[in-house]
Amino acid sequence: MTLIQDHTTVPADWAGAAPAPVGVDQAYNGYVAATVINALDRLGIWERLARTPLLDLRAYAAEAGPGVRERMLRELVRAAATCGWVRLQDDGASVLLTSAGAEVIRMRGYFTWGVGGYHDVFGQAHQLVSGQADFGTGVLRDEAMVALGSGQNDRSFMAGTLDAVLADVDFSVLADLGSGISARVSRVVGQRPGTKGLGLDISGPATELGHRTIADAGLSDRVQAIRTDVLDVCHRDAHRDKLAEVDTVMSFFLLHDLLADPETRPHTFTRLREAFPSATTFVLADTMLRPDAEDSETLPVFSLGFELAHALMGVPLHTKETYEELFAAAGLVPRRTVAFGTPHSWLYVLEAR
Repeated sequence: MTLIQDHTTVPADWAGAAPAPVGVDQAYNGYVAATVINALDRLGIWERLARTPLLDLRAYAAEAGPGVRERMLRELVRAAATCGWVRLQDDGASVLLTSAGAEVIRMRGYFTWGVGGYHDVFGQAHQLVSGQADFGTGVLRDEAMVALGSGQNDRSFMAGTLDAVLADVDFSVLADLGSGISARVSRVVGQRPGTKGLGLDISGPATELGHRTIADAGLSDRVQAIRTDVLDVCHRDAHRDKLAEVDTVMSFFLLHDLLADPETRPHTFTRLREAFPSATTFVLADTMLRPDAEDSETLPVFSLGFELAHALMGVPLHTKETYEELFAAAGLVPRRTVAFGTPHSWLYVLEAR
């Protein structure tokens, strides 16, 4: 046995395999830094800096409206400068984006998802563990922020991979299951003249944002956002005709939720095929359980938060091998498998047989 920090005993063959310990300073400053990233995103600062890397804070505050507290804004931006994401200029009256800040902009969807979407879940972890609260009643996630964060990440570092994969997929009517704000289905359909799309999501707030996304893209005549649970017969019956027109189904980062119930898990993909009787192609992606979750030597972005959030919600995660066994049982045959942006995430193109 090997002793770590003079009080923790672990097997000898395990010592040294885990990531280096996260220091107290890293943990605390990381918590604050994540909050700063999310706050600046909600205020539209990152979007402005993405368009032009120099921003006059006084002009921004004036444009944003009389309710904006300029002094607080400057302190929030000063915190970002301390983290190295911007440089203060003109005695703090303006800020210049740094290369590190540009990377934050590219990756900010993780923070929208984690800080904006799961702040209550993480903040009330002790209540969930102790049994004093339950997810779904006393503790909730912000569905709109989860959907927005997913959409941001899709645009930043998943869209290119998906477009390359879909280039080999012919479709007339495309359904995006768990579509969030319908950003992805709008983008894909917008690139394919003559095609149509459905954005399907169980979340009311996300669907409302989806209506706006579709309208902003000028696609209201070709794409429709629908709030529904396609695995629930009663829900999907109201949209049966529309679902029957779908020839290709895509779904991203929803499958683990669909597989949560161990009783229905073996039949989930069979039920999915039944919901879309004309679909012959399924383009499915999910983040999967790290096979080396217990002894990885590195700690990638997102994985820890994803695994902990779902543990606190009571949603089990599964390995890549489990997914492939379930696909096979439903008669879904992989035609292509590619790594998909986020760590331990895979994108499958499956043919229905």
